[in-house]
Amino acid sequence: MGYVAVKGGTDAIENACRAFQLERVKKTSTVLGVEQIRDQLFFLVDRVMGEGSLYAPDLAALAIRQAAGDTLEAAFLLRAYRTTRPRLGYSIPRPSTQMRIVRRISAAFKDVPGGQVLGPTNDYTLRLLNFDLEDSPKITRTKLLHEILESGGSLEPLPDTFPRIIDILRRENLIATPERSEGDGKAFDVTRDSLLFPAPRSAALQAMARGETGGLLLLAYSNMRGYGNIHPTIGELRVGYMPLCIPHPSSGKIYRVGEVKVTEAEILARFGDKTDGPRFTVGYGLCFGHNEVKAISMAILDRSIQGGTGATPSEDAEFVLSHIDGIESMGFCNHWKLPHYVDFQSDLDRLRKAKEIHESQGMDRHQKK
Repeated sequence: MGYVAVKGGTDAIENACRAFQLERVKKTSTVLGVEQIRDQLFFLVDRVMGEGSLYAPDLAALAIRQAAGDTLEAAFLLRAYRTTRPRLGYSIPRPSTQMRIVRRISAAFKDVPGGQVLGPTNDYTLRLLNFDLEDSPKITRTKLLHEILESGGSLEPLPDTFPRIIDILRRENLIATPERSEGDGKAFDVTRDSLLFPAPRSAALQAMARGETGGLLLLAYSNMRGYGNIHPTIGELRVGYMPLCIPHPSSGKIYRVGEVKVTEAEILARFGDKTDGPRFTVGYGLCFGHNEVKAISMAILDRSIQGGTGATPSEDAEFVLSHIDGIESMGFCNHWKLPHYVDFQSDLDRLRKAKEIHESQGMDRHQKK
């Protein structure tokens, strides 16, 4: 692309940046603190952490404040900061049965081992504005705790582990064996290596885990509406905290150094496997924080690109994985705001020349008549 240097605009650019900062503080309302954003806008924080590919609630809250609530810009800030940090190692994989559950439901079965744990959700509420939210947090907290206890609720801790519903079906030989592709033996790292196609499943899952929630939802929704053939049933949806374990750099001994909040979704799709007979196929999704829409969309697309023919966009792995990164797509969209003077002048010159030729040919045809 052709760009030309913009001269004499430094002061204007600096003032534009100052004007943006002024927009956040020019009114008389109290400035939102990082702690307030982290604690009260937790869905937003979780979404930015997932798309920014960095689990850091305080930094995500800071990015949201700096970006004035623009989720794409906030995720961009977070991912840019991530690139400045040294990589000290990799965590040890852990099964999700070790998750400290906050919420766990199944749409496939009414009664499941361990029970349905609805947890904190607004799924079962009417979408009406609640003007009581203006109460002080302390009054609201006391009121809600009183109502939970009065209604027979319990504050007792949940069990340490829950059985996986997919494993119950697998023991009955009702789950198809996952398809294997080249490169599936080792976890791919899309932050170190360029994504090539056909992409191994670990690369596809990692790309989707970093993907923009709305982009994933759009493609998954297109599949659900018939531009694809996945009719999903949620076998299990979990929200909770996974242990973060790393090996000691000297002894190699495994230590638990913390935990990470994640959302996991496993969907059961149409009957599959031609070789082993009719069985359910499974799609998988897991992302940072509490983001159920993203995890479910990810699981649907995982199943779609595994078994799809490529006849629709949601079944084409290259199409899906090349267009779901919100930061890349935002960057390409925004770059059109940069100077394209040379490009446009070239187009303008060609258009004027083509117009002259067209008009002269029109005059020649008129004269011949």
